[in-house]
Amino acid sequence: MIGGFAMIDRAEVFGTAVPVIQAPMAGGAATPALVAAVSSAGGLGFLAAGYRTAAAVQEEITAVRGRTDAPFGVNVFVPGPASTAADEAAVARYRDELAPEALRYGVAVPEEVAWDDDGWQEKIDLLVAERVPVVSFTFGCPPAEIVARLQGAGSAVVVTVNTPSEALVAAEAGADALSVQGPDAGGHQTSFLPEESGAASYVLPELVASVREVVGLPLAAGGGITDGAGIASVLAAGAVAAQLGTAFLRTPESGAHPVYKAALADPAFAETAFTRAFTGRRARGLLNRFMIEHEAGAPSCYPLVHQLTRGLRQAAAAQGDPHGMALWAGTGYRRAREVPAADLVRTLVDETRAALG
Repeated sequence: MIGGFAMIDRAEVFGTAVPVIQAPMAGGAATPALVAAVSSAGGLGFLAAGYRTAAAVQEEITAVRGRTDAPFGVNVFVPGPASTAADEAAVARYRDELAPEALRYGVAVPEEVAWDDDGWQEKIDLLVAERVPVVSFTFGCPPAEIVARLQGAGSAVVVTVNTPSEALVAAEAGADALSVQGPDAGGHQTSFLPEESGAASYVLPELVASVREVVGLPLAAGGGITDGAGIASVLAAGAVAAQLGTAFLRTPESGAHPVYKAALADPAFAETAFTRAFTGRRARGLLNRFMIEHEAGAPSCYPLVHQLTRGLRQAAAAQGDPHGMALWAGTGYRRAREVPAADLVRTLVDETRAALG
């Protein structure tokens, strides 16, 4: 039983006392303070290793351990093949398209960008050495030998999936559990099978049920969940926990930029949409000017597009302009609350109990 939720079994792999997992949120939102607060409240907090060096990740692991003895996780990007980012002509055209943005924000768009693996091997070596309780992966499924290596160091391995087919791949690689991502999730969609269209045709509880039909692993589920009713819906479908990202963005422990936090509550931002304009990979965020103007021209070339727009996004934030920022958000963003993270976890638990009756 998890925190009194009689309808589900305890998911030992996640190490949580309550069925609340804080999504990693690469880019700075998932601070050690946020991770520690969620884990200390009985949930599972996640650091994001994406876009960070191994040395920076090590510092954050140390910082979390200095704040709590509770289990926590670290999420890692699985690098795609260099060939997926190799359309040099398309990238060059997009660089030219971004020239007015460079003038607007007073920064240069890089002349040269190149594929990289986000320090993949160094991060795996670090996590093995640090014996992090939970290691999760997004953008792909790690090879079975890496899964086994992490498990040998005492880590539970979780793979993020968008479809039942991806769930089968992760199970065959030896994953201990899956994080099932629905189409309402903020940020990048994790789809990694080229032939898959992702989970766009599913609502999240249906996706959870479909994954349960093909694998017997414990499932966390996320995508648009910001309250106890959403958590209850995925528990009823067979998940053992819910993963929430946007719900934690407005907490004081979140590292999201103040302009970003304000946009989540600003009536001017009336909807979310998918875009490749900021990174070259499909992601959901608050619909803003940059997305409207550049979605059509953005090539599917991650991480090259991410490198092209990084300086523009940083300059927009520094200048207080949310319309030049990647404001990743799930469809439930209007219900994100400006309360301390531990209080939010407790409120979510109370709401879930009430929703489950």
